[in-house]
Amino acid sequence: MADLKITVRANGPYRLEGPFTIVDGEENEFTLPEGQWVSLCRCGNSDNKPFCDGAHRNKTPAFEAETKAT
Repeated sequence: MADLKITVRANGPYRLEGPFTIVDGEENEFTLPEGQWVSLCRCGNSDNKPFCDGAHRNKTPAFEAETKAT
């Protein structure tokens, strides 16, 4: 079984790839596309939370969250 990979995208969402489950506060599972990646919102402006809908691109001032591993 492959491992979950989370990529922190510069000035954008978290991208999750691999086998995983996402649940809400009541333990209900979100429906996820099988075998594909999903992106989770970091900017707080998505109309499809917890998923990214690209709203960070239109935010003023621009959403900035440059994150690099050390």
